[in-house]
Order: sequence, then C-alpha cells, then structure tokens
Amino acid sequence: MRKYLPLTLMVLPGLLYLLLNNYLPMFGLIIAFKEVNFTKGIFASDWVGFKNFEYLFTTSDAYIITRNTILYNVSWIIIGTVLAILLAILLNEVRQKFLARFYQSIILLPQLISIVIVAYLGYAMLSLDTGFINKTILPALGMDDIMFYFESKYWPYILTFVSLWKGLGFNVVVYFAAIIGIDEEYYEAARLDGASKWQQIRGITLPLIAPMIIMLTLLSVGKIFYSDFGLFYQVPMNSGAIYDTTNVIDTYVYRGLLGLGDVGMSAAAGFYQSIVGFILVLTANFIVRKISKDNALF
Repeated sequence: MRKYLPLTLMVLPGLLYLLLNNYLPMFGLIIAFKEVNFTKGIFASDWVGFKNFEYLFTTSDAYIITRNTILYNVSWIIIGTVLAILLAILLNEVRQKFLARFYQSIILLPQLISIVIVAYLGYAMLSLDTGFINKTILPALGMDDIMFYFESKYWPYILTFVSLWKGLGFNVVVYFAAIIGIDEEYYEAARLDGASKWQQIRGITLPLIAPMIIMLTLLSVGKIFYSDFGLFYQVPMNSGAIYDTTNVIDTYVYRGLLGLGDVGMSAAAGFYQSIVGFILVLTANFIVRKISKDNALF
C-alpha cells in the first residue's frame, strides 16, 4: 500500500465517480418493475411486474423506433470505423508537426460543439425561408426549394452526415495514436522489400491496430440500442412530419414521458437497452474470441 499510495490517490477520484455514477444508480433498476408513487417512496411503491415494458413492445410504433435505432447505429459503426481509420492513416502521412496538429484540431473540434449549436447550424443550412441551401445553392442550380423539415426522405442522409461530422474526431485521434505507436522499422523493412504504400497499410498498419479497431467496435456494438438523444431530437427540430425516419427509442420514450410523466416506463426502457447492449457485447466478444483469441476484450 505504501509503495503504490500515490497511484492509488491519483485513481481514487475516478473510482469514486465510477461508483457514484455507474454503480449506485443500479439500485434504481427496481423502478422499472414498479408503479412509482412518490408519496409512498420508491421501495414502498406497488410492484407491477413487466407492465412498464409493454409501453415499448405493444405500441404500433415499436417496429419503426427499433428499426431506426438499429439501422442508424449499425451503419454509423461501419461507415465511422472505415472513415476514422482512413483519416488516421492520412494524418500519419503528414510530416509537418504544425499541419498534423492543425488537422487533428480541425477534426476534433466538432466533438466539442454543443448539439444545440449544431441544431441551429443545421437550421441555418436547411431552413425553408432563410436557409443557405434553399436561398443560395438551389437557386444557383435552378432547383426548387426543399422543405427539409417536412420531408422524411432526406433525413437518413442528413443525420448520418451530422453524426459522422460531429463524432468522428475521437476515433480518429485514438486510431492515429495507435498508428504512430507502430515501430518505424516495420515500414523501413517493407520499403526495402519494395512494398507499395497500400501494401504497407494492408500488411503492417491494419494488422497492428486491429486490437484497437476491435475494442472500439465492441464498445460501439454495446450501444446499438442507444441513440444520441440530442442528434435525433434537436437537429430535426422535433418536427412531427419526419418522425418515421428520426424517431428512435430514446426520443419516443422522452416524448411519451413528457405527456404521461411515468418514471417506471423510462426506467424500463433504459433497463431494456442495457440488457440488449450487454448481450450484444458478450456475443460479439465471443465471436471475436473464436476467430482470434488475442484480440478479444475478455
């Protein structure tokens, strides 16, 4: 204890945060199986079994919100992973330190912008009356105005673009850090053997950063049933006309609870998402373990 006391003290704030933020709230899981009455208190409220879960599974919108949640997240995992690796490799080719750090900052900057600001930036681009696209780009192309906030067909592409633009930076930096940690001697040996740049990437870079790719992908798989609430609620400006392509589990539950005020249903939705995510992570890790034991998380 005396030898590692400084390190223990350094990690203590993080452990306390983990305990307070992640473990203590687990006692609240019983809310998902209760009809919460605040006059009685949580523990004295009546048990209702799985009644709160019916809100998610018996509604006519259950298929739409589940489909949207899964398809958006799966496509973003695939596209985001490919683009993040590509950008990280390109960053690694920049030899000037100033330019490399400048590009890193530009890529990471959207991650730091509030989703509310992003929503209004989107509105400045897409608005029918004052939007840059409708008032500048489309007239220049001789095209009619588009009512973006009333036409669903455009939003899978808009949400995908915004999600990648805002969230790509973190993964790029992580992959870039993994790439610059690769010993340069591997590349020198490959160049002496006449390997092209593509052959170096395929034979050295990708295999050596594979553990990082698998780890980030597994963590993303665990969040397939979760959605960025701000992205799906704020960016489309909560427009009811496009719910069929922007409504996901999180926004559906929020809108339902806004009218019903039922805490039990909200807890049931969160519990359901957590269980599914946990199962998906275990399944994906089991598959990875069967293929390559060294690259599995556990």
